[in-house]
Amino acid sequence: MENQELQEVRAKAQEWLSDTYDKETREKVKELLDAEDPTELIDSFYRSLEFGTGGLRGIMGVGTNRMNIYTVGAATQGLSNYLKVNFADLDEIKVAIGHDCRNNSRLFAETSAKIFAANGIKAYLFEDLRPTPELSYAIRELGCQSGIILTASHNPKEYNGYKAYWDDGSQIVAPHDVNIVNEVARIKPEDIKFDGPDELIEIMGEEMDNKFLAEVKKVSISPDVVARHNDIKIIYTPIHGTGVVLIPAALREFGFTNIINIPEQDVVSGDFPTVISPNPEEPAAMEMATTKAAEINADVVMASDPDSDRIGVAVKNDKGKYVILNGNQTALLFFYYIIVKMKEAGKLKGNEFVVKTIVSTEMIAEVARRNKIELYDVYTGFKFIAEIIRENEGKKKYIGGGEESFGFMPSDFVRDKDAVSSCALMAEITAWAIDQGKTLYELLQDIYLEYGYSREKMKYVVRKGKSGAEEIQQIMTKFRNDPPKELGDSPMEWVKDYSTLVARNLITGEEKKIDQKITSNVLQFFTKEGTKISVRPSGTEPKIKFYFEVPGDLKSRADWDEAEEKADAKIDAIMEELGL
Repeated sequence: MENQELQEVRAKAQEWLSDTYDKETREKVKELLDAEDPTELIDSFYRSLEFGTGGLRGIMGVGTNRMNIYTVGAATQGLSNYLKVNFADLDEIKVAIGHDCRNNSRLFAETSAKIFAANGIKAYLFEDLRPTPELSYAIRELGCQSGIILTASHNPKEYNGYKAYWDDGSQIVAPHDVNIVNEVARIKPEDIKFDGPDELIEIMGEEMDNKFLAEVKKVSISPDVVARHNDIKIIYTPIHGTGVVLIPAALREFGFTNIINIPEQDVVSGDFPTVISPNPEEPAAMEMATTKAAEINADVVMASDPDSDRIGVAVKNDKGKYVILNGNQTALLFFYYIIVKMKEAGKLKGNEFVVKTIVSTEMIAEVARRNKIELYDVYTGFKFIAEIIRENEGKKKYIGGGEESFGFMPSDFVRDKDAVSSCALMAEITAWAIDQGKTLYELLQDIYLEYGYSREKMKYVVRKGKSGAEEIQQIMTKFRNDPPKELGDSPMEWVKDYSTLVARNLITGEEKKIDQKITSNVLQFFTKEGTKISVRPSGTEPKIKFYFEVPGDLKSRADWDEAEEKADAKIDAIMEELGL
């Protein structure tokens, strides 16, 4: 006797055997229904893949919980309906469409273009794969009301995704995000208009690339430094993704001449043949590049993820080994460089601001504070950084925004994280360090010596499928109801619960409101001595993430290893206390 869940799943799957769905889809669904082990059937149909506030992301395949032309189609039809209501006063509604290197990304992009066209919406479709930041730029440049890009960013190869943007080139925020989610949820397969006219689809290519690169070039702060060190050895890998053409082009636009590639990883492929995961946060993804760096004594190693919104950076340490900087360190280098150079040039007028995410290092806040730069702290996701820019447009000047997960946006001509501009600017920072007789590694050390030392680490726990999602929720509930009273031999002082926007002082009992407009499923713990732990479920993967930051003591570059070891030992001990 089948349990109720399996019966419900089978009933949902049976619906996919109707003529609404194409023959290939029907055959694959039948295979799942006939299989002895129902696990894949359940995972494919136990829920509908939600068009969340960040769009869609999921494993590719047939079923309501998978990325396929029907789930993508429902998202596009729902977005079309919403645009037609919100921009009813316009003679023509326009959208821009991009995609990355993943399997089926082109199919999903072309399918979406047809659906927009079928709804009377003009679709600008890139001729081939393009970086996410260029899609964000194109929306503003073309005066579009919306845009989408088909990408699962840095997820493993079995995933794909769908990110939706508003007219400012930012991923969609309140109130539109929830409204679109609700609109998409109402779409039935038979509602999707798949066959739009070709005359409403316009192909974009080189012309948009050139406009985008011209804006990237303006990000350069010290062209004189680049001119003096234009031949520094730069290794760059796109890890099989969209950065393969435009990031080397951006480096050349800045004036750099010695760009060394990794030929095997220049191969554009959704199978990511040289890596298990195309994520520059994973050391294995950058191993080929760092090996090459050691051979030629490179000055900097950089990588981008498949849709070129994340940047990975590796530098040679004082022992001659190439080490990958964590996202906090990379962001710190960006913020420090931008602020110092603007200050030197007398360009700080007193109305500048920077933005970081709440889980990112507090060192960024310290650099901003000491240089009298306004800082905004937002939730994870560059849409929240873009929202701050939009709110301050014409009043304050944005000079940089970043987060710990390898994302930075050095200029507001793009409204999403931008590895194209960031790679070019990081090469310039490397040249600036060399101009001062330092390596990039030594520059980072000197920032810590000037502003204080802290060490960060991120740990995630993967829990897949329906049972995994439930377990992740249970972990959050446990921490919420019973927060640790002490960590790392220091009493817990503040607990911040962003689901209620209440911060509680466990020592004094004081409560205060957290300054955020909306709630989020995030918890933060601050010990009396300054350790910070953030806990949040991933919005895009079956993971729960733990972010650790501990203060340390650094008196000279010579003390670096000792400071690192002490801080790492402390983080490891705290992880053990938390059962991680």
